[in-house]
Amino acid sequence: MLLIPYQELSADTLDGLIEAFVLREGTEYGEQDISLSDKVAQVKLQLKADQLVILYSELHESVDIITKQQWRQLVKQGELENDAF
Repeated sequence: MLLIPYQELSADTLDGLIEAFVLREGTEYGEQDISLSDKVAQVKLQLKADQLVILYSELHESVDIITKQQWRQLVKQGELENDAF
C-alpha cells in the first residue's frame, strides 16, 4: 500500500475521491441533513489537519481514506512501511 499525499492530486480527482468516500461511508450525522458539499469540505479539512490519509492498494487497485490512527495501526501490524510519517 502506498500513502498518497492529498496535495499531489488534482482538485477534481481529490473531490471525486472524497465524494466517493463520503457516499460509500454512509456516515450518520444525526437529525441534521448535511449536504454532500459540506461533507466533502469536512473531509478536506481533516486531510489538511493530518487526521486522515489517502492509501492506494496496488493489490486491490483501490484508493481509500482512513484515519491517521488506522494508518498507524496498519504500520504497527507490519502491513505498511512507516516511511511517510
